[in-house]
Amino acid sequence: MAALALGTRFLPWIGTGILGLILLGFGQWIWALAAFGLFGLGLIDIRQPHQAVRRNYPLTGRLRYALEYIRPEIRQYFLENDEEKIPFSRNQRALVYQRSKIQNDKRGFGSIKDMYSSGAEWIGHSVVPTHPDPAGFRVRVGGKACAKPYDISVFNISAMSFGSLSANAIMALNRGAMMGGFAHDTGEGSVSPYHRKHGGDLIWEIGSGYFGCRTADGHFDGEKFAAQAASDQIKMIEIKLSQGAKPGHGGVLPAAKVSKEISETRGVPMGEDCVSPASHSEFSTPVELMQFISRLRELSGGKPVGFKLCIGQVWEWFGIAKAMIGTGITPDFIVVDGAEGGTGAAPVEFSDHVGMPMRD
Repeated sequence: MAALALGTRFLPWIGTGILGLILLGFGQWIWALAAFGLFGLGLIDIRQPHQAVRRNYPLTGRLRYALEYIRPEIRQYFLENDEEKIPFSRNQRALVYQRSKIQNDKRGFGSIKDMYSSGAEWIGHSVVPTHPDPAGFRVRVGGKACAKPYDISVFNISAMSFGSLSANAIMALNRGAMMGGFAHDTGEGSVSPYHRKHGGDLIWEIGSGYFGCRTADGHFDGEKFAAQAASDQIKMIEIKLSQGAKPGHGGVLPAAKVSKEISETRGVPMGEDCVSPASHSEFSTPVELMQFISRLRELSGGKPVGFKLCIGQVWEWFGIAKAMIGTGITPDFIVVDGAEGGTGAAPVEFSDHVGMPMRD
């Protein structure tokens, strides 16, 4: 039985060698070379130590990896429907493409959604609709402590860093922010020249690495912060406590990816790993966080300062709220990030199991 199983597994590979000899006997050189080439691939499969399927099924085992390679395309083009797929369905992506190209984004013949399915949601309209005031889609951020409050749009671009995104992606997002009149969050990678090119409003996110405002040893530098925050394009300052994709986890940008542009933007040396610690070095308690917020507000000339977090231990959030009451210092805004978030630097265990989802 073992010999039979072995022969069955090796039969296609051996068959190519036999076929090559037969073709050679008939003078079919080109086809014989092709058959011997396949036989050679099978020989490579047997000798390689990395993939058990190829070693046990020489030549035919390659089909497994070929199918695995094209699986996403097969699923996307032939199997998934227009409403499934996470995080965005095919219909949602198509709508974005149409609007970005200023094409017709209307649909005839009604909705394709199943309105009678369990959990279906809709918006209750009014029989007396009003004319919307464009100013109604903006919210003023900044209280009495702010000399430069900001009227922010209800629709904005969330944090995505230069380095995680390419220069072209950053420029496209910021141009969209400028055209649409909304704000563009820089992400913790600091403010790059590409954020500034089109003049869209910016929210400068400051993470535990203090990129763009750090000392040589990675601590916060108030003078560098004040110089950068003085830009009229920067409207608000956001302290990143945690993010939904990997709450409680730091990050490392390998030295090989620290280009000259990233080095200059983040204020880190080339040729060394760029490390974002799991926690901040400027504060470790809720009271110290409030004091840091007050300090940033003063250094920025009175611009709104807030923080971003993904909810984890609820009692820690209560501690922050208690510190606001006790110190009399309050953030101008709070960004709540859900565990549904994504990033290229998140361990799967953190993405799948750590942090509270937005709906909770």
